[in-house]
Amino acid sequence: MDGPVVVVTGAAGRIGRATAPLMPRSWRLRLTDLREGDLPGSGLPVAALDVTDEGACREAFEGADAVVHLAGVPDPHAAWEQLLPANVVGTHNVAAAAAAQGVRRLVVASSLQAVSAPPAEHQARSEDPPRPANLYGATKGWAELVGSWVAATSTTSVVALRIGFFQEQGPPWPGATPRDRAAWLSVRDAADLLRAAVQADLRQVDGEPVGHGAGFVVVNGTSAGRYRKADLATPQQVLGYRPLDDAWADEPLP
Repeated sequence: MDGPVVVVTGAAGRIGRATAPLMPRSWRLRLTDLREGDLPGSGLPVAALDVTDEGACREAFEGADAVVHLAGVPDPHAAWEQLLPANVVGTHNVAAAAAAQGVRRLVVASSLQAVSAPPAEHQARSEDPPRPANLYGATKGWAELVGSWVAATSTTSVVALRIGFFQEQGPPWPGATPRDRAAWLSVRDAADLLRAAVQADLRQVDGEPVGHGAGFVVVNGTSAGRYRKADLATPQQVLGYRPLDDAWADEPLP
């Protein structure tokens, strides 16, 4: 029996190219990015897709069970002119196209930058409303709101992932701060987070409704650090996410 068709936007970006080879073998992956070619490191084929073209998104999502939206400018210092096309217009187009095609699940890459304004000592909860400290974070808050809109007005359910400090290599990293380590998301944990976000049943856990509303949930996405910037109770309960890596694993307990 054929597995689900899962479309990934921005697949040639850092998270996409690192996690695509680790996705379940039963998935029929359709990897997309601005330019077609082969995914660096794995040779998986990538089709061209400009997310600022809603018609092209609809065509790319035809017959898909899930869409994982990773395309965007991942720079907290980016200017509005850089963020507008992919992060704002593109996110709307992907969400609208997924709903129009009756895609079962849309997974949207948000960021912990969406809740970066509270005091540094605050541990982010998945239930915290967006409170960004930069325009990039504001576009990620927009992505969450667009996801809520789609889930409320269509049959497409939505998971918004507040991704932390993604790094392909484990610690130590040059120039990394304790805050970076506390927000670290490793490659294998990122792959498991994406897998869980695509496959999870959002309707209920232990017989009870879950998430922020029917078919919509925002969850934090970090590894299982000893000292965590973000609480992982919601992704663990709702998605069944089980992170393994710890940025302090090689250090003795105090």
